[in-house]
Amino acid sequence: MTRLRDIQTAYIDAVKDFTSLYEAGREASLVITHLTGMSRTQQSFSGNEPFTGDMARFEAIIAARLNRQPLSQILGQAPFRDRMFRVTPDVLAPRADTEVLLDAALATAPRAILDLGTGPGTLALTLLAELPEAHAIASDISSAALAVAADNAQALGVADRVRFVQSDWLAAIEGSFDLIVSNPPYVDAETYARLAPEITRWEPAIALTPGGDGLDAYRIIAAEAPAFLRPGGHLMVEIGFDQGAAVAALLEAAGLSDIRIDADLNGKSRVVSGVQR
Repeated sequence: MTRLRDIQTAYIDAVKDFTSLYEAGREASLVITHLTGMSRTQQSFSGNEPFTGDMARFEAIIAARLNRQPLSQILGQAPFRDRMFRVTPDVLAPRADTEVLLDAALATAPRAILDLGTGPGTLALTLLAELPEAHAIASDISSAALAVAADNAQALGVADRVRFVQSDWLAAIEGSFDLIVSNPPYVDAETYARLAPEITRWEPAIALTPGGDGLDAYRIIAAEAPAFLRPGGHLMVEIGFDQGAAVAALLEAAGLSDIRIDADLNGKSRVVSGVQR
C-alpha cells in the first residue's frame, strides 16, 4: 500500500537537489492537495492513510519538475492570499512577496484602481475581492496574459468590476484613479542571467526583466502615472531589494509627496509609494 507519507517523501527526494527542504515540503503539500483535494492540515494528520490520487499523474508531475518547470505551471495554478489563480507560461506566477504591496494598497481603501502589468490579475483581482465597493482597470501588454486574468476574474467572482485593457504601460489608459499599483519587470540583466532555470527557461522574460539596470519600467510609470492620479491618490510599485532609493527618487522627481519605502518580513525593501499632491 502506498501511503500519503510515501508520496510526500518521494516528491521531496526527487526535488531536494535543486530546492530547499522547506520549499520541497511546501511543493509536496501542494501536489497532494492537487491530487487528492486534502488540505495541508488534513495531510498532517493522515500520513499513514492510503494515497488515493492518480499515481500516473503524480509521476508526470515529478518528471516535469525534474525538467525544472515551475510547479505552478505544472499544476496550472498558484495560491495568493488564500485564493487560487490560474497560471500558464504566459504569466508570472503570484509570489508571496507581493503581499507587502497588497497590504499597503488595501490600507488606502481605494475605489478606483489601475493595475499596470497585471499578469494573471494577482493585484487587481485580489484588491477587488477584498474591497467590494471598488472597481479596477487591469492592463497588460500581453493579450495572452489578459486572457488568463479574465479567467481568474470569473473564478474569483469579480469580473463585473474589472475592465481589461491591452496597453504598453499607460499608453492606452484613460480615466483617473485613487490607486495605481504595479509589480513591473525589475530584475537587471546581470542578475537575470544568474536566476534559476525555473525562471529563465519557463517564465515570461517580459514580466521579469526590462534588461539594463532594471529600472526602465519605473522611469515610465513615474513619469506618466501621476497624470492619472486623483488628488490624494497613491502610486505604489513593488521593487527589488536594492532599488528603494533609486525608485523613491524617481517618484519624488515626478512631483509625488509622502514618499515611503516599505519592507517585507525579512526587512528588505519591497514597496515604494507616493501620493499625488
